[in-house]
Amino acid sequence: MRLLSQRAILAAAVLLAAAVGAYWFFFINTVSVTVVSPKRGDAVEVVYATGIVEPVNWAKIASLQRKRIIELCKCEGERVKAGDVLVRLDDAEEKALLSQLEARLERLRADAERIKRLLDRGVTSQVTYDEILTQIDEHEARIAAQLDRIDDLELKAPIDGVVLRRDGEVGEIAGTGQNETLMWVGQPRPLQVVAEINEDDIGRVEAGQSVLLRHESHLHSGLHADVARITPQGDPDTKTFRAYLDLPDDTPLMIGMSVEANIIVREAKDALLLPAETIFQDTVQVVSGDRFEKRNVTTGIRGSPYIEVLEGLAEEALVISPFRTDLSERARVRYTTPWP
Repeated sequence: MRLLSQRAILAAAVLLAAAVGAYWFFFINTVSVTVVSPKRGDAVEVVYATGIVEPVNWAKIASLQRKRIIELCKCEGERVKAGDVLVRLDDAEEKALLSQLEARLERLRADAERIKRLLDRGVTSQVTYDEILTQIDEHEARIAAQLDRIDDLELKAPIDGVVLRRDGEVGEIAGTGQNETLMWVGQPRPLQVVAEINEDDIGRVEAGQSVLLRHESHLHSGLHADVARITPQGDPDTKTFRAYLDLPDDTPLMIGMSVEANIIVREAKDALLLPAETIFQDTVQVVSGDRFEKRNVTTGIRGSPYIEVLEGLAEEALVISPFRTDLSERARVRYTTPWP
């Protein structure tokens, strides 16, 4: 009876050890992973840029002289014609000098008539008469230049368009180097985005490419543009190149808005896609049963968040996501799939 009891205890111990071993083998030594399958979709490679919405045709109005503003039209949003006076600067000093020059010219002309009569009578020389004529010519030139200076104090609309913005107030000093622009005049349509592109990416950008735009006020709208042209010379300080992106006439974007631009430089339709996090050095981890194996794949367009897979992977494959660098070659795995 005692021998039977010992054998039972021994058998139970063996079974327990086997159970513990099996538990360790199948559970403790098994790694839980998440898997995904490739999916079909459009692969897009983009170049990122930022830009500002501007009119295609516009101009700034600024003072070339440090003068006080005496008149400023209240015409924001109104249409103006080229040549319309929008700002008047203080010209009292210039007009006073003009009056002096005109008075001096009148005296010189009177002297010229008197000297001409003397010349006709032989009382004076031709040289004297020529000298007074030279002085008249010089004063006429000075008066013309002074009239130009006075005219420059009337700041006019350089083009037909709409006054997009007005800065400054009557009584302020213009031409100080700060906020020099007093008016922006332009045509509300067409609009463009003036974008800055990193010099490392500019080689992939060319005219005609499509652009997807993003602005916080239009997150649910499809904002599109097209690359129109690129400046041939970049900025060595910012290491960027300037690109002009044409906007459609029905764009909801407004002048002055800052936008993010994704320039589509390459696109593939109905491509086999995997999340970028599943691929490491062109290698994926494919699960089969309770094991996994590494497979080399040929990749194409590397977008965000997906990468195009050209070769090396079946559509029904179960791929560990994200790629696990901590898995040993002999590790067993049990997998789950993420929420759809």
